[in-house]
Amino acid sequence: MVTVTTQPCPETKYNIKCPYVRTPRFVVVHNTGNDAPAKNEAAYMQRNDREVSFHVAVDDREALQCLPFGRNAWASGDGRGDGNMYGIHIEICWSLSGGDRFAKAERNAAEYIAGLLRQYGWGLAQVRKHQDFDGKYCPHRTMDLGWQRFLNMVKSELDKLQKKEEPELTQAQVKEIAKKEAAAEFARQNPVYNTIDEVPDYWREDVRWLMNRGILRGNANGKLGLSRSECKAAVLVKRGLEKAGVA
Repeated sequence: MVTVTTQPCPETKYNIKCPYVRTPRFVVVHNTGNDAPAKNEAAYMQRNDREVSFHVAVDDREALQCLPFGRNAWASGDGRGDGNMYGIHIEICWSLSGGDRFAKAERNAAEYIAGLLRQYGWGLAQVRKHQDFDGKYCPHRTMDLGWQRFLNMVKSELDKLQKKEEPELTQAQVKEIAKKEAAAEFARQNPVYNTIDEVPDYWREDVRWLMNRGILRGNANGKLGLSRSECKAAVLVKRGLEKAGVA
């Protein structure tokens, strides 16, 4: 599981790095284009006075949040367009040389992004590329390796999170659910007739005959209260009596 840490940008830099309060709408993925860990990326971004920023840097060890998600970042090159104003910008480290460190950073980023999707109730459609906003070929190495491949990584992590949230039932709970479902199915197959009019027409006169002779009396609530199986049994008895010449 990726370690999530913070290295907050000083609020005195908010007017430069993240001046606008907003509600995020999606994630934007970047590659750093160099070979530095997340802490170095965050420190450099926070130290300089350029209008360049991001929310989270992810390397092979951690996901490091630098800016609050409730504020914008200057990362996708589209000025006050949707990318900068509404994206949560994720920088994946070690992208210059690639290799094992970058592969691990990508896996960590996929896991972290899946957590954001779950947190905000988003789907894969809310995972965007820097390229989507100003045309820059970024995240360069992730795209070289295959953007759909990376989305599949995110989906795999999201599926894991969703599976974890599904409650694991005990054997006793499973049996209880099966019992209730069986009872419900029996009730559907064996309805109760509370009035003579509810009895199917092919049994109604037989039941009426039994009621008129006090053989069927109903329940204490004044209702017939006869289940389908009971009704069938009573009718069969009555017709048997008729056949024997008793009724």
